[in-house]
Amino acid sequence: MGTQNISIAHEPEARKQFLKHLLRDIQALEMMFEKGMLEKNKNRMGAEQEFCLVNSYFKPSKIGPRILEMINEPHFTTELARYNLELNLNPLDLEPGCFYAMEASLQKNLSLAEEKAASVGEKVILAGILPSIDYQSVQINNITPRVRYKALADILKTLRGGDFELNITGVDELIISHSNILFEACNTSFQCHFQVDPDEFVDLYNWSQAIAGPVLAVCANSPLLLGKQLWAETRIPLFQQSIDTRGKGFHLRERQQRVTFGNKWIKHPMDVYKSDIARHTVLFLTDIEQDSVTMLNNGEMPKLEALNLHNGTVYKWNRPCYGVKDGIAHIRIENRYIPSGPTIRDEMANMAFWVGLMKSMPDHYKNIWEVMSFDNARENFNKAAMWGIQSGMVWNKKPIATRDLIQHILLPMAKTGLQKMNISNEEIDTYLNVIEARASSFQTGSRWTIKSFRNLKKKLSRTESTVALTALLHERRLTGKPVHEWEIGQPDEINHIEFHVETVSNVMTTDLITVTEHDLAELVLHIMNWRAIRHLPVEGSDGKLLGIIYKKDLESQLNENDLKTVKDVMVQDTISVSPDMHIRQALRMMDNSKSSCLAVCDNNRLVGLITDTDAKRIKATLDKKKDR
Repeated sequence: MGTQNISIAHEPEARKQFLKHLLRDIQALEMMFEKGMLEKNKNRMGAEQEFCLVNSYFKPSKIGPRILEMINEPHFTTELARYNLELNLNPLDLEPGCFYAMEASLQKNLSLAEEKAASVGEKVILAGILPSIDYQSVQINNITPRVRYKALADILKTLRGGDFELNITGVDELIISHSNILFEACNTSFQCHFQVDPDEFVDLYNWSQAIAGPVLAVCANSPLLLGKQLWAETRIPLFQQSIDTRGKGFHLRERQQRVTFGNKWIKHPMDVYKSDIARHTVLFLTDIEQDSVTMLNNGEMPKLEALNLHNGTVYKWNRPCYGVKDGIAHIRIENRYIPSGPTIRDEMANMAFWVGLMKSMPDHYKNIWEVMSFDNARENFNKAAMWGIQSGMVWNKKPIATRDLIQHILLPMAKTGLQKMNISNEEIDTYLNVIEARASSFQTGSRWTIKSFRNLKKKLSRTESTVALTALLHERRLTGKPVHEWEIGQPDEINHIEFHVETVSNVMTTDLITVTEHDLAELVLHIMNWRAIRHLPVEGSDGKLLGIIYKKDLESQLNENDLKTVKDVMVQDTISVSPDMHIRQALRMMDNSKSSCLAVCDNNRLVGLITDTDAKRIKATLDKKKDR
């Protein structure tokens, strides 16, 4: 999707021409595999670093494109949302010192980004999902103003035939419909590339699928979204659901998502590409001047532009990638499931672990379908995403704790793989010891985040906790220590943080108890006493606000043995505000109406509540900010 010169695949004649080029690209790549025309005996690795930008209040930035212009370096590029950027590193030969060199390159380039961001009061955050992302951050006005992103948003919504839906259940539950693809922008990753010999591609691609579960488990760091505690690596279901083009009407058919782990082992190098073309419609076109097969016959290496463009719109967690470097074509495997952050050292440890495993595939895992079920590999991956380092897996056809699998089987294997490439024991230990320490202590980025978030919530609101957590992520990273050495975040650490209260959605209470108009009023009074609350919204079966019950009114109207219903005692003429209203305006409305609560409604449906107790706390925060 890095191609700028693209168009939506609507126009029939242009579509036919593009599909013709797509078929010729498949034919050309197949020829290259069969005739040994792809580079051999060359081990390279590369990486793409996605990162977040936040403002001085640790909320998502709105000026990412401006910061990109200030950086003015070709290795940096835009991402889907204004608050994300991407850094593309030069590939390195897998040789002694390569991991140190890549870490140094990462540090140098990110320092440049941090310097430019700091000059306009912004900061760089490394996180799989930025904790402080809120509902306003995923509105369409935050999309990066580039043709390819607008085109992607339009075509995916057209294919979907309606709003996108999220349904993710962990400790908390997130069920929401959304009108655009910006939830996908919540994901930031550290994408690792590993060049493989074409003769080994099938075995190594299958092996990359087999090890994906345990690698993800020890790398997980994204357990939060909109302040909800979900999966250990919430990026996995979020990415799958946020751009899912399948409509509800196809529930009896098996239709594969565009974001997928896959559904079977491959047995031929072209299996992945051919399956993706068969299963997924072409989304975009680009102008292509030369025929790839003709170029091959003339001794030239084609770029396979049609195939690469289509491949870039099918988001496998392990994805094959074709490229040409210095006139020589190669094939590589892209690992897309490792999250960004929380530190550069953690990312490089993840990469070293993965590359070491890729170089140490046991011989008996060739023809992997004979020794391992694909369903077990896929189940391991999903368990890792759900429960991280605390999960259990199936390995060698036996159940095993994920931590034991990593410590006793995979880490020694990864070390052997790196030693085969003459990486020094010192360099190996620098990175693999990080993986071992995470596993032994159970402190991955995901576990640190959850424990810190729960501590912060003891004294802060949910929204304030996500902002404080983002600030702590930034401050902990600057210490240079990897995440397994981080102290768990505490509320008394964040007194220096200034919370930015801007919209109603930032401060409203969303964990609501509601009643229906047909409930017994006496029961409602008991509920209010039990829960020590003074306001109860009355909600219709369609989620629309019908009114509010005030405890003082209820107590004055009820008599002993009274059989009044909620409808008899509720206040129907209630004041409601939208979640995106500025908080100062909402507070003025509350003061002017002398109301003790405001209902927050989105499309007439109740989504939150602001009470007079909330209002006092909010005013204190605003006054504190004004004094500064």
